[in-house]
Formats: sequence, structure tokens, C-alpha cells
Amino acid sequence: MEKEDLPLLVEWFNNPQITGEFEPLDPQRSKKEFEDRYEKLGPDEKFFLIEKKDANRIGSIGHYHTGSMLEIGYSILPDERGKGYCTEAVKIMVDYLFLSRPIVRVQAHTNARNMASQRVLEKSGFKKEGTLRKEYFVRGEWVDSCVYGILREEWREPKILTKVYRD
Repeated sequence: MEKEDLPLLVEWFNNPQITGEFEPLDPQRSKKEFEDRYEKLGPDEKFFLIEKKDANRIGSIGHYHTGSMLEIGYSILPDERGKGYCTEAVKIMVDYLFLSRPIVRVQAHTNARNMASQRVLEKSGFKKEGTLRKEYFVRGEWVDSCVYGILREEWREPKILTKVYRD
């Protein structure tokens, strides 16, 4: 993702129809807030746009440091959900992270009610590790989240990428 992509992200992340029913209704964020965040990204924080073969942008995926491990997050436009694009993007991200970094695990959190996101993680090799009770305040109520993880020894080899990419 490049700085010139930020207006698209501002549009997506400020639209509750796009962020979906399982995400909190956060206050609207300005382009300046996105630019400030983009400028402060650390070496283990990267965000990518998910594109179809026709270069149509349909979502985003990223990774960031949480303690001693990397966590991923992703989002797909509503019209493109259920078509396998997110699963492919997650598999690529996991390959990229294990091929380019000396890490032992990658993790993700998802709303416990978001079965589609849980299927994406499971199809990508992640294991459900637990439930965090009342972690998110979503649309007027506290909801649980599920923690998923994949260890290097469970990953074993690239699923999609075939060579090492260095930042």
C-alpha cells in the first residue's frame, strides 16, 4: 500500500457497510489521521491492498507487532466476500511472514460471531486457541473474540509464495 492509496482506505474504514456487522462503529477518521498513522508505521507493520487479476481493489490485509509475535488483520468488500479472495490473501501473508522473518507464530483475532472470518483462518492453517470474553464493544453490546494462531512448524512450507521476499 502506498500513501496515495490512503483516500480509498479512509472511504472503506469509515463506511459501516464495508467494515461489516462484526466490527465496532468507530468514530469517523480523517485522511490526516490515516496519513499520520501511515507515517508512523514501524518495520514490522505493513499493509497491502488485495486486488483481483483485473487490478480491481477489493480489500486490505496487514500485519503488525503485538508483543513478541506478528498479528494479521484483513477486510474484503461485501460484494467480494465468500469467493476465496480473503483466504488466498491470508495464505500469501502467512507465507510472506514466515519466509521473510525469523518468527515462530502469526496470530489473528476475530469476532466470535464472525464465522466467515473463522473459516478463512482455519482454511489458511490457523488453529483456534481460545476465546477472549467481552473483548469488543460492537453495536451496543460486548462481544467475545476468538484468538487464532499458526506456528512455524504447522506451516512447514509455502502454500502460495515460492521464494523469500525481503523488505
